[in-house]
Amino acid sequence: QVQLVESGGGLVQAGGSLRLSCAASGSIRSIDVMGWYRQAPGKQRELVAAITSAGSTNYAESVKGRFTISRDNAKHTVYLQMISLKPEDTAVYYCNARLMSSRDGWGAYWGQGTQVTVSS
Repeated sequence: QVQLVESGGGLVQAGGSLRLSCAASGSIRSIDVMGWYRQAPGKQRELVAAITSAGSTNYAESVKGRFTISRDNAKHTVYLQMISLKPEDTAVYYCNARLMSSRDGWGAYWGQGTQVTVSS
């Protein structure tokens, strides 16, 4: 069974930094795109950043220049380095991965979410 486990969320003051991690585990044969989404109260879940297995990245306009996504393919782990955090970055951050498992083939998987709170 595949699991995505996030870590690194917390409370930080505006202008501060946090680094999120998400490790995929289980019977994984291959991982294509890994990404981070976030959902603030009363809002829809939105894409923050994504990275392909080859290292190509995509960012939401609101985080460009402040967030950096990276991954370690050997560890099946994706990271999100966040700097210059703003109160509007407050949300639950979810890890997502499109991957092939031995049991179920290709599918999209989600982590349980980690809370990021930025105080003003």
